[in-house]
Amino acid sequence: MIRAFRAWRRQRAADRIQVSEAQWAATEARLPCLGHLDADDRARLRVMTREFLAEKEWASAGDLRLSPDMQLSIALQACLPVLNLGLDHYRGWVGIVVYPGDFVIPRSIMDEDGVVHEYDDTVLGEAWEGGPVLVSWFDDVADADGANVVIHEFAHKLDMENGAVDGIPRLPDDMTRTAWIDTFASALEDFQSRVDAGEDTLLDPYAAEDPAEFFAVMSEAFFQRPGLLRHDYPAVYEQLQRFYRQTPLG
Repeated sequence: MIRAFRAWRRQRAADRIQVSEAQWAATEARLPCLGHLDADDRARLRVMTREFLAEKEWASAGDLRLSPDMQLSIALQACLPVLNLGLDHYRGWVGIVVYPGDFVIPRSIMDEDGVVHEYDDTVLGEAWEGGPVLVSWFDDVADADGANVVIHEFAHKLDMENGAVDGIPRLPDDMTRTAWIDTFASALEDFQSRVDAGEDTLLDPYAAEDPAEFFAVMSEAFFQRPGLLRHDYPAVYEQLQRFYRQTPLG
């Protein structure tokens, strides 16, 4: 009963979101990560995207003027990973803040002597547990250096469903944590060795940072560069294919 009511309320809110066919077509054409979707999948993604737009609260930072087309693009990319998982995976928070390009977040760290050091961290995005998602916007996709910051940060949101941000999202019943952990740990170790050796990896070297970033970057690659991911780490590709319930390579 509760689920049915939630679905009814979500659909009613989505009905108030008006998007023309021309807007859909133009925005989708700029997103190569949608290329593997057939007509039925695209129709389902559009429905979910309108629901997402209705549910979330949007804000811009700096001098960015957030347009409906920007929101539509971000929403489409955010909904892609959960197309076959369900929008309930993004429950429990509402805020999306969009920045004009990369931005700075003040941070602090305590060293082993108990001294706190403050520094500025330049980032493309950040997901806060129980809080908003911060993403950067680039008018020219090339300015993002091939990254998909939206998919990256929303992969972190999926990772957070279990509490710990450790690269292990809440897996469906037909997947096992053991297989997931073994696959990703082995791939991460190999990738870190390649990065440490100075190899110019085609996959973002930021993935070597820790298991959480490895999962987020591999999720980006799964949708953006699936052929490269399957070539370099076929077992990771297979695990993500089962997790996301999608086949970017057909």
